[in-house]
Amino acid sequence: MRALLSVSDKTGLVDLARGLMALGAELVSTGGTARALRDAGLQVMDVSEITGFPEMLDGRVKTLHPVVHGGLLARRDLPGHMDAIAAHDIQPIDVVVVNLYPFRETAARPGATRDDVVEQIDIGGPSMLRSAAKNHDAVTVVVDPADYDEVLGVLRGAAAEDLRVLRRRLAAKVFAHTAAYDAAIAAWFAEQEGDRFPARLTLAVERAQGLRYGENPHQRAAFYVERRGAGLGALVQRGGKELSFNNLLDLEGALLATDPFADETRACCAIVKHTTPCGLAIGATAREAYEKALACDPTSAFGGIIALTVPVDDEAAESISRLFVECVVAPEFTPGAIETLGRKKNLRILEGRAPADPRALDVKRVRGGLLVQDRLPAVSVDDGWTVVTDRAPTDEELDDLRFAWRAVASVKSNAIVLARGGATIGIGAGQMSRVDASFLAGHKARQLGHDTAGTALASDAFFPFRDGVDQAAAAGVRAIVQPGGSVRDAEVVAAANEHGMAMVFTGVRLFRH
Repeated sequence: MRALLSVSDKTGLVDLARGLMALGAELVSTGGTARALRDAGLQVMDVSEITGFPEMLDGRVKTLHPVVHGGLLARRDLPGHMDAIAAHDIQPIDVVVVNLYPFRETAARPGATRDDVVEQIDIGGPSMLRSAAKNHDAVTVVVDPADYDEVLGVLRGAAAEDLRVLRRRLAAKVFAHTAAYDAAIAAWFAEQEGDRFPARLTLAVERAQGLRYGENPHQRAAFYVERRGAGLGALVQRGGKELSFNNLLDLEGALLATDPFADETRACCAIVKHTTPCGLAIGATAREAYEKALACDPTSAFGGIIALTVPVDDEAAESISRLFVECVVAPEFTPGAIETLGRKKNLRILEGRAPADPRALDVKRVRGGLLVQDRLPAVSVDDGWTVVTDRAPTDEELDDLRFAWRAVASVKSNAIVLARGGATIGIGAGQMSRVDASFLAGHKARQLGHDTAGTALASDAFFPFRDGVDQAAAAGVRAIVQPGGSVRDAEVVAAANEHGMAMVFTGVRLFRH
């Protein structure tokens, strides 16, 4: 048996090499891998010894040679192949262990130059992996150190069927790995050229965990991440049962709702149900923010997701524990909060920060393809805002408008938010007409006993007709913030003036479909 080992990540390398030698394998290696094996007291041949050709071009050319690829690609079941490699004194290679240059890590490193990154584009490694994986009927190819123990176990067992099944699985893993590696390189080049939407977009994601089921129990599902330790994958679960597909969707909605308040000195709490907020508020403490958010719509909050921008202390945990919720996510939890919330066995407790990458693309699946766009930029307040009514908002109204504008950004369109005192008191979400969204926000607020007189209203898009404004006035709204841009803006502004309202145009639409 001949085994070729060439790895950048040397985790578990020596133990694997010892195991292969115990099975009678002759070790062949390159550069730093060969040195690491010799330093461990193992006997190893340099690739140059079998190719008869030295490593050159600062290591760019080491394994790109017929002796290597002939040994990998020769089919053992074809006499012609075996005769051909014998004629050229090429010995078959039975095991290949390769992991690739750290391209992605180098590209992400602050201060890395273009030359630094280009030199980490592995050529020989992917070539060997692909050759070995193509000939997986005869070659065991390993790209992930996590598979070392299993590989040794199967090789020791010498059960032909077990080895065949393992080789096929490892080959599939190789092609997925090299595809992801090439996708990262292609994305880097596109980024360097400033090409946000290249002609061919390749997305590489890694399965983080299997899920019990999808949106419904009869749908299979899994959670994939762009990279480990980022986004939702960076959250640490501190209690409760495993996350579901719908939990993850709602967590994204909850974090989206609190993102506009990331720089807020006060605590912000969002309570989300079916990916849209049913309550959002800011307060001096986590408990105050939570209780203000809950007051918006406590009925809908049942079974929801709670996100907080500040640590959850014992007092906040005690208040939250009175309500049935699926998940609570926050930067930190005190030990007492963990203990209190942990008494509810099914409550998932998620700790950490999962900021969205502003450079990441937003991708939505449609039949036969993908819709790809920039992520919605951070929601800004005051910048570009214009008072369009006879009456300007008071300072108090302006504070409420700023809050409401940030709040409406995470509500499903058509979206209307009523707010006062740093809290939502009525939310109209996902309606087919804006006037219905306006009616629903006021109706829900009044149904739950909120006084809507003097409230501020935010609309995620312009009012196409004055009826939405009339509906808001009937609810007692005194100030409105909206993008503007309708062909009937003049009618809408006139309606606001008739009702003595203040209205501000932002010039920015916040659709969330």
